[in-house]
Amino acid sequence: MEGIKNLIFDFGGVLINLTRNRCIEAFEELGVTNIRELVSNNYHHKDLFMQLEMGTITVRQFHTGIRSMSGRLLTDEQIDQAWIAMLDDVPDYKLDLLLDLRRKYNTMLLSNTNEIHWNWAKKVCFTYKGHRVADFFNKIYLSYELNMEKPNADIFEYILKDACIQPSETLFIDDAQVNCLAAEALGINTYMPEPREDWSFLFK
Repeated sequence: MEGIKNLIFDFGGVLINLTRNRCIEAFEELGVTNIRELVSNNYHHKDLFMQLEMGTITVRQFHTGIRSMSGRLLTDEQIDQAWIAMLDDVPDYKLDLLLDLRRKYNTMLLSNTNEIHWNWAKKVCFTYKGHRVADFFNKIYLSYELNMEKPNADIFEYILKDACIQPSETLFIDDAQVNCLAAEALGINTYMPEPREDWSFLFK
């Protein structure tokens, strides 16, 4: 951590635990039979799901597309609940750690995510001890708002410029190797934790 002033955290798989199979099964029950082809193991999704995370379609268009794929008159809530089924929890110790780290570092969040997941996360995960999501990070960068996503270099270049930070003074924590390699190519330090790993030892 010597020389590190800035921390960039991924959300899914680093802060929040994920259970992909629960989401897959929920969509299959709704009649989306090809869901396994669309929601990938490394969470780099395809078609409607990728478009939602890139912000190139609206939530309403996503709902319409899922209904068309399933051939059923699904409600928006049914679709949202199936999609949210992927998300588990952010352990309390990570939330406490984020609050502590923000006092010492310039902390940021960088996530390939979508409006449905993020709205849920703000309400469920970050309303902790009276806090709100803005209390945990100096800046929040979300793919669906920026119309950019990891591992493309443009999203990392955007953050470096927007936050006025130096790559050599920055540590990026992400659970996907391809994302870490993209960041490293720009001179950013990286750490890739295993699923559900307690990576808090980095700061002890």
